Amino acid sequence: MKILLYAIALIMVIGWVIGFIFYAIGGLIHLLLMVAAISIMYNLLANKISSA
Repeated sequence: MKILLYAIALIMVIGWVIGFIFYAIGGLIHLLLMVAAISIMYNLLANKISSA
């Protein structure tokens, strides 16, 4: 499950970079970056809690 979250976050970051470079979507492209960052933070916190 944790690998899946990292894969989804990576895909979202790549999508954000592509969208930011081409600026096709506008301000909504930053939503991808935020969702990816939240996914990574959630995964890191879940790993710390489960290992404690």
